[in-house]
Amino acid sequence: MREHVDTRTRIQDVALTLFVEQGYEATSLREIAEALGVTKAALYYHFKTKDDIVASLAEDRVRAVEKLIAWASSQPRTEETRRELLRRYSDDLHRDRHHEIMRFFERNQTSLKNHPTMEKTRHRMLDLLTFLVEPNDPTATRLRNSMALFALHAAWIVLGDETISDEERRAAALEVALDLVRR
Repeated sequence: MREHVDTRTRIQDVALTLFVEQGYEATSLREIAEALGVTKAALYYHFKTKDDIVASLAEDRVRAVEKLIAWASSQPRTEETRRELLRRYSDDLHRDRHHEIMRFFERNQTSLKNHPTMEKTRHRMLDLLTFLVEPNDPTATRLRNSMALFALHAAWIVLGDETISDEERRAAALEVALDLVRR
């Protein structure tokens, strides 16, 4: 079983790299198999289509967000909880390959726009935002607090080509996010 998990993870890693570098549409299952050094039949054992690979990557992100939502649901709705939510989300984005998955989603928006798992991902992100805002918050506060979450993603887009470390990028994004969030 461990070998199956490792192979599945290797396929996801290679596919993700190729999807980011070449684009989702421009990457074939044959290229993924070649990069892995396996046959297409071996790849089909784990994933029948590129969509299956995307779904598996999105499901990994959704599970991480759902775990954070479960935590936030058990916390008091305070400014400190909002700040801790941002810290935990930042930690999560930098764990494993999550920021790479988000970069892939961002760079392939057109190709993935109507992908079913992307719709689920968007809904879970909107659910997460509900813990940063209150319905009766002023409009500017709702926007500011929502932007705090997106600031954590923007660092990979805005600062993506800069010659700074991932840790510097992460620290800057978290600083901006924490500056934005208010009660």
